[in-house]
Parts: sequence; C-alpha cells; structure tokens
Amino acid sequence: MSFDAYLADSAGLIEKTKQHGLGPLIERAVDVLAAALARRAPVLICGNGGSASDAMHIAGELVGRFLIERRAMNVIALAANPAVLTAWSNDHDYASVFARQVEAHGQAGGVVWGISTSGNSPNVVKAFEQARAMAMATIGLTGEGGGQVAACSDLLLTVPSRSTPRIQEMHVIIYHYICARVEETLAGRSA
Repeated sequence: MSFDAYLADSAGLIEKTKQHGLGPLIERAVDVLAAALARRAPVLICGNGGSASDAMHIAGELVGRFLIERRAMNVIALAANPAVLTAWSNDHDYASVFARQVEAHGQAGGVVWGISTSGNSPNVVKAFEQARAMAMATIGLTGEGGGQVAACSDLLLTVPSRSTPRIQEMHVIIYHYICARVEETLAGRSA
C-alpha cells in the first residue's frame, strides 16, 4: 500500500465514523467526565499496549493542559505505575490489576474510562465491574461492536472498524476532541 492509499484509508474511516453517529454519545461522555471532574471525583483510565499509552496521553493532557491554562484535573492512567502493575500481576493476576487500582483510587461519582480496540481486554472488563460496584460511571472506547466491554459500559464509543491501527487513529481524534471539550467546559471558555 502506498502512503497516499494509507492516508485515503484513514480518511475513509474518519468519514465512516462521522456517519456512524458518535457525536451525541461523545457529547454525553464530555458531560459525564466534566461533571465528575468539577466535583474533583477521579477519572481513572485504563488500557493495554497502545491503549495504555493513550490512557497516559489523556491523563497528561487533563492533569497538565490541553489548550487552556486552568487548574489540574483528577485523572489517573492506571497503567502508569509499573510497581503496582508488576507487583499485583506477579502476586495475583494481570486480569485484576486495573480493578485493584479502581478499588484503591475510585469513588462514587467518578468515572472509569477503558480503552480497548477489541473490547475484550479482561482487565478492562474487570475494572468496569469494580467501577459499577462502587457507583462509578463507565465509558468504553473500542472498535466495532465493543466486545465484552459493551455489556458493562454506561457509554460505549465504538469506531466502525476491526483494524487495530485504524481504530487507534480514530481513538486519538476522539479523545483529543473530548479533552478539548472537557477543558472548555471546566475552564468556562473556548481555546
């Protein structure tokens, strides 16, 4: 595939995602996240591999700044602490490593935001189950269908593709938009 064809493929998914009707769901996710953060309730973000990196990226944008100078937001990427990841996984199992951190850092009225291209990451599903037990909202950001995450998401944002690289590209666009909108909402002004 040539670079031009690669770009055309990505552009095609952008258009398909636009037609997929995610706009209202994304705006609801913005509202849920902004409401939790306005109360200083935690937003805990989890994912594996590239999605773990995306979770850290989002946390960096919201704890620091995206486009507007404003106060820090209470956002934690659950894959960012290697001591917790390796200790818990070694002593117990990897499937519950995010749920354990939700138990530690979560609180009612907070949000767990899980990122999984397939929607079938057992540790993301278990984090959502723990979140629900603690009266926290759950937002899933997945690929087509949502996998197992779909059943335990209060809001499910699905990219209409099964191609991991394409899904990840759309995830960046979606979460950059969410970061901008949450920041505007909480700062009370546009960038």
